[in-house]
Parts: sequence; structure tokens; C-alpha cells
Amino acid sequence: MSVRDLAGRKALVTGGAKGLGAGMAAALADAGAAVVIGDVLEEEGRATADSLGKSGVDTGFVTLDVTDDGNWERAVAATVEQLGGLDLLVNNAGIEISSLVVDIDPADVRRMCDVNILGVALGLKHGLRAMRPGGAAGAGGSIVNVSSVAATIPFPGIAGYSATKSAVDRLTRVAAQEAGKLGYGVRVNCVYPGLVATEMGLGLAADMERLGLWPSADAAVADVIGLTPLGRLGEVADIADTVVFLASDAARFVTGIGLPVDGGMGM
Repeated sequence: MSVRDLAGRKALVTGGAKGLGAGMAAALADAGAAVVIGDVLEEEGRATADSLGKSGVDTGFVTLDVTDDGNWERAVAATVEQLGGLDLLVNNAGIEISSLVVDIDPADVRRMCDVNILGVALGLKHGLRAMRPGGAAGAGGSIVNVSSVAATIPFPGIAGYSATKSAVDRLTRVAAQEAGKLGYGVRVNCVYPGLVATEMGLGLAADMERLGLWPSADAAVADVIGLTPLGRLGEVADIADTVVFLASDAARFVTGIGLPVDGGMGM
């Protein structure tokens, strides 16, 4: 059996309805895991789960607003009940609202803090509770949080987003320390994706033109590629395959890290 074989593992992926989250869910399923999609986008989330199910994957959907503690409690309980356990959690749900620093809207920053920071913190809370000894699942496991290359470089127009994604790194490392010291048997890591041509990534490029930072969205993308030693944008599979690695026994002695998956942009 390959150390990257996830057969028998049970996963919950937040923000899994589309984009990176859907790609991560599919990659986990391809590696053999059973996967539940958690999202506020019910129609798209159910469609993604149905698509996975057609290929024989044990899958399902739970409505999950990651900013709500009660939602998390119910979603984790539903996942454990449906799959018979939980040993993989991907905290992927996130939002990005671009703004120049001089034009920051407090409501936008609060919203990003709620989704990107509190959402991950609550995911860690309920994921660890379920996976630790005596928890609803109780077999240990792996949690992967999704940060961003924006946490490692001073890219203009995304100060609030960068701040929240930097916080994801800190949450990851503290949770990894606690999980290790308290004997939970749970590894906690995060990834820093580079720019990927998803709806969010392309929207960010368009925002750079809107904010007057680049003459066009295409010019912004070209400059990002120019800053990337591997000379291209990221692809969903690049990020998803890394999540599978961190979730698998190939990473059995890896915890508390932030792994760049950005083509070298943030080095």
C-alpha cells in the first residue's frame, strides 16, 4: 500500500463547493478517502458531492457557515455520523476583498477576519475535539489549513487579506503545538497557494486593474508570472496534490509547517 493511499480515511473539506476546495475534495477522493463537502453554497456543494458520488466515492454535503460555532458542531457531527468517523479536515473556506490601505472598509476587514481567521479557528476547535482520544471519531488524524502566498509577500491591494492569511499560519503552528503536547494524535499544517486561475484568483487580477495598480488584469497576471521562478500560474491540482500529501502517511512526521505551493514566488 502506498503511503499516499487514503483508503479508509474520512474527510471534511470546507469551501468545497467549487474552486480550490472542489479540487482538493476530488484529489482526496482519488486517493481513496471518503469526503464530505461543507459550504454555504448549498446547490453547488450538493452538485460537487453528487459528481464525486457518481464515481463511487462515499460522499455527502453539509451546510457549513464556518463563522458559526453551532454550524461547525453540527457539520462535524453529521460528517462523523455519515462517514463513520473523521480523520482529515481541510480548512479551505476563505474570502478575499481587495482594497488600497487608504480606502479600507472596516466591514470588509471584519468579514475577512470572520471567515478567514475565526472560520479556521473554529475548524481547528471542532476538528481536534472530534479527532482526539475520547472524541466523536477519536482516531487522530490530520488537519490542513489553507493560507496564501499573500501571507509571505507584500503584494499591493490585499492588506486585509494578507493579514488574515498570516493569522492562519500562526493558528496552525499553535494548534500543532497543543495537539502534540496533549497527545491528540493529530498533525496540523498549512499550505500557501500561489495565484491560481479560479474565480477568486481571476477576480483578484481584475481588482488590481480596478484599483489602478496595474493597467489591466492581464498585466497583473503577467507580472505575477514574472515574479514566479517556475514561470506560470498555479493549477488547482498543484495545491490539491499537496493537500493529499500532508493528509497522508507520507507526511507522518510533518506538523506545524507552512508549505509554499507557489512556484517559488514567495521565496
